[in-house]
Amino acid sequence: MRWEFGRRSTNVEDRRGSRVSAPVVGGGIGAVVLAVIVALLGGDPSIIFDQTQTPSDRSPQTQRPATEDQAADFVSVVLGDTEDTWSNLFQQSGKTYVEPKLVLFSDAVKSACGLARSAVGPFYCPADQKLYIDLSFYQDLKNKYQAPGDFAQAYVIAHEVGHHVQNLMGISNRVSRLQRQTNEVEANQLSVRQELQADCFAGVWAYHANQSRQILEAGDVEEALNAASAIGDDRLQSQSKGYVVPESFTHGSSAQRVRWFKRGIQTGNPAQCNTFAVANP
Repeated sequence: MRWEFGRRSTNVEDRRGSRVSAPVVGGGIGAVVLAVIVALLGGDPSIIFDQTQTPSDRSPQTQRPATEDQAADFVSVVLGDTEDTWSNLFQQSGKTYVEPKLVLFSDAVKSACGLARSAVGPFYCPADQKLYIDLSFYQDLKNKYQAPGDFAQAYVIAHEVGHHVQNLMGISNRVSRLQRQTNEVEANQLSVRQELQADCFAGVWAYHANQSRQILEAGDVEEALNAASAIGDDRLQSQSKGYVVPESFTHGSSAQRVRWFKRGIQTGNPAQCNTFAVANP
């Protein structure tokens, strides 16, 4: 991926090394969603709701520039590229794109959705319109999930930005409202459709970024497809439990995630990402 000369976003907030000690009250739907993700990864969901322990005893550090290390620099460029892409797409439809913040953290972080630890992986909190990522996740992506490559890493950021786009479009609120009105299985199906749409939106970003700025190199698309496949619910459940329970899927199967990312990157059209309008996404 050609990223080194890209524009750096000014919306990166570096909290790495900061101490997180205050208890968090509640948790809400954001914490519930994060707990589901941890369970899918074979972890203990109770870590999301641990509100009394101090996740880190390290003293707060002066905020560091996002360019201090290559990984943070890379994330800043990808975020900046998504800003340019979605600002243009929103403008074309007569709307204004509100840029999200991206928070870098280590070990644990407090968001408007509650306290989260690194085990949950990258996530988006609609309550504060921020993306959160512990950069150590990229090592897991490479080593644990066998999905190496810088474009695979970019896909992860673009997917979370896709959730921000859903939030701005009002899709997230509609999904949450419908989930409260239905049973668990149907609520999970709505979650799957929401996640697949974010995958498709990630593909839309890749299409336009390459059209405008020629970011793709040989093998990049395969890297993203491999990452999408590696974090499918069926593969994660099979690895952690030894069996698969489709009714409990919340993000979609490997095949579904690959299919919707490919639709986005092939069409570049957000309107083609309506996962809620098809019978079998």
